Amino acid sequence: MKQNFTVRHGALDGVEAFLSVAKHRNFRKAAAELAVTPSAVSQAVRTLEARIGAALFTRTTRSVGLTEAGERFFSRARPAFEELIAASEIARGIGQRPAGLLRLSVPPAVVPILLEPIIASFCLAYPEIELEIVAGGELVDLAAQGFDAGIRMGDLIAPDMIAVRLSPSFPMVVVGSPEYLRHRTTPERIEDLRHHACLRLRRSNGSVAPWRFAKGNKAIEAIVAGPLIAHDYPTLLGAAIQGAGLAQVPSPIANSAIADGRLETLLTAFAVTSPGVFLYYPERHQVLPKLRAFIDHIRSQGSGGARDGRPLKAAR
Repeated sequence: MKQNFTVRHGALDGVEAFLSVAKHRNFRKAAAELAVTPSAVSQAVRTLEARIGAALFTRTTRSVGLTEAGERFFSRARPAFEELIAASEIARGIGQRPAGLLRLSVPPAVVPILLEPIIASFCLAYPEIELEIVAGGELVDLAAQGFDAGIRMGDLIAPDMIAVRLSPSFPMVVVGSPEYLRHRTTPERIEDLRHHACLRLRRSNGSVAPWRFAKGNKAIEAIVAGPLIAHDYPTLLGAAIQGAGLAQVPSPIANSAIADGRLETLLTAFAVTSPGVFLYYPERHQVLPKLRAFIDHIRSQGSGGARDGRPLKAAR
């Protein structure tokens, strides 16, 4: 016998209001986001709670919190609702000119090298797209924080992402200023680093990254020490130029300082190669026109050999 799988009428009523209140923990902010009155939001949430048969929020005069039922409903409803919104956007975008807000999460180091040369031409080519570049060293949950895509070095991207190459592979170089090296013995072996001030990077997970090298076919991680820990490569590079110590950084951001003599490269025989820089986005989402336009624009500008997106393991 055929079963009736029709979704009950009104099953989604109040869900958007609930998700907005849960995100802001505030009925007035949710109302502003949805362009309705606070009383309308409150009524929508009360109707949803009555239909579900459980209180979703704990309310006081000063705060709004989620009940256990609310937490569980939020964890399941948010991704489902985002998928519905994404499906609507994809359907609406078919055959339309790329438009809307395009948010990218990028590390500070890639902005001057990869993005600055194309930002102006992209904005002129697609005036209906608002490009927002959020520069920061932390790896973010793209969907949860409202980003369309991210840009990172390939070895930092989860393997289930679709990735588009933005740069060739490049070495991670150890650099030091002539002033720093003038008073110290130049390191010739990896082991010599124990006698030097080494500037280090703190990863987004809180750990301090070791310096990575290659000795023949063997990968080596060196635990180094020094006076500075930073959260991004440009800070480490600037400190090395000022003579604070040695730094291990991606070669593209150091090339200018090396070329004009502000930095010298060291231990080049042991340099490890990074897979390069990639733009990446979740595999489960179809590429929206605004993101496809950005990818195509990078390709048309000849930025590092960008190519069609594919799972990262295949793109490296």
